[in-house]
Amino acid sequence: MKAYTPEHDWVEIDGDTARVGVTGHAQEQIGDVVFVELPAVGKSLTKGEVAAVVESVKAAFEIFAPLSGTVTEINESLSGDPALVNSAAETGGWLFALRLSDPGQAASLLDEAAYQALLH
Repeated sequence: MKAYTPEHDWVEIDGDTARVGVTGHAQEQIGDVVFVELPAVGKSLTKGEVAAVVESVKAAFEIFAPLSGTVTEINESLSGDPALVNSAAETGGWLFALRLSDPGQAASLLDEAAYQALLH
């Protein structure tokens, strides 16, 4: 299931795991990404906590944990090619994956129709 946050992140949920990235809209607003600071594998995140930082030629943008959980994986490809956030925002440019501590929190996320309505 793919869901979205009002802060323009996407969350792909599969059982008790979730993969997180920024939406196409967000990467357009961020501009050309030059560096990504990702959380450490094993780090416990609380929903709403700063999880990552995406830096562009314009500014640095904090990415908040959309759900609570433990980081199980980070996108190692971004260390060598942070521009993947721009070129493949909703696929290969994902940021990190979580093992969810409370899968019920996903009910607070937006479905695609609600996210699209937010954009317009």
